[in-house]
Amino acid sequence: MTTVKVNINSIDKVKGFVNAIARFDNDFDLVAGRYVIDAKSIMGIFSLDLSQDLELNIQYDRDIEAIMDAIKDYTV
Repeated sequence: MTTVKVNINSIDKVKGFVNAIARFDNDFDLVAGRYVIDAKSIMGIFSLDLSQDLELNIQYDRDIEAIMDAIKDYTV
């Protein structure tokens, strides 16, 4: 598992982020405090406090370089 800090503090960033990770088969979780949601769920993401940085847990390390390249605009 790989963990990365991301910042998706606007509606456009949320849509772009979900579109960037949706093409990968990996499981992605966003962690904000004690809340963990599926990072591919737009509705789930909007239930979090987006004013703070979030932790993105990438469950499998396959395609990790391609994933990191796809989310580079959102990493902190």
